Amino acid sequence: MKPLGNNALQVLNHPFDFLFLTLRGFKNNQGLLLAGAIAYYALLSIVPFLILTVIALSHLVDQAELLDTLGRYLEWLVPSQSAALLIDLSHFLENRVAIGVVLLVTMVFFSSLAFSVLEKSMAVIFAHRRVVKKRHALISALLPYCVVFFLGAGLLVLTLVSISLEAMAVTSIVFMKWHWSLGGLSTVLLYLLGLSAETIILSAIYYVVPVGRTAWHHAVIGGFFTASLWEVIRHLLVWYFATFSRASIVYGSLTTAVVALFSMEIIATLLLLGAQVISEYERLDQSGK
Repeated sequence: MKPLGNNALQVLNHPFDFLFLTLRGFKNNQGLLLAGAIAYYALLSIVPFLILTVIALSHLVDQAELLDTLGRYLEWLVPSQSAALLIDLSHFLENRVAIGVVLLVTMVFFSSLAFSVLEKSMAVIFAHRRVVKKRHALISALLPYCVVFFLGAGLLVLTLVSISLEAMAVTSIVFMKWHWSLGGLSTVLLYLLGLSAETIILSAIYYVVPVGRTAWHHAVIGGFFTASLWEVIRHLLVWYFATFSRASIVYGSLTTAVVALFSMEIIATLLLLGAQVISEYERLDQSGK
């Protein structure tokens, strides 16, 4: 095997060759088609997930604070459409008793489908591992619900930390004649909190979902790569929708769904592209044996 560090040096010395291999592998694995399937099922399960999560966590945290946190970080997921989703979410919450069972069944069904498509997509991308022993069917069946549980727990933590950081924004430090407001620091920390949460979630997906063992540092690199790329694209989307987009004229009442599906497909594409980066890096190990 190559000495430790040779693969990283090879990528740094020939970045465009590695990029070409990654994009070619992504195309051969029909990454865009797989991303479309993941985005479709994820979109169908995300709204029920949000509603049930808010209903459950509102027993622990004030619902207004919870919705405020959701609104902030939904903007990371569906740029320019978080306000519309929050309005729909509020309408659903008013009828929580009548629709609770239906939402639970919907979320369970579509989240399992979304996770199943993601798992199969990862199997295609990491086919070079040639894993003989498949993951037990029971584990595959339980993983989506474990992910849902940890996402809900993560939302609770985000809400509690966000409340503390927002409280910091209205405080200031006074020393003799100098006066420093902590509002700017609070804004920066809130952004870093969201970016860190995004990177951790993506890294966890790369570490847990593919069958076979993924090195933790590979998962973290893949998570940071995907999160950083999505941040660039997300800001471009916000600028485009605010400046040039006429989606509301073309799609009318369907605008929120169309933009949300478009955003989810980009995220799914980047998610699989990050997995392809990890896969190609692992292939460098195999080629050096």
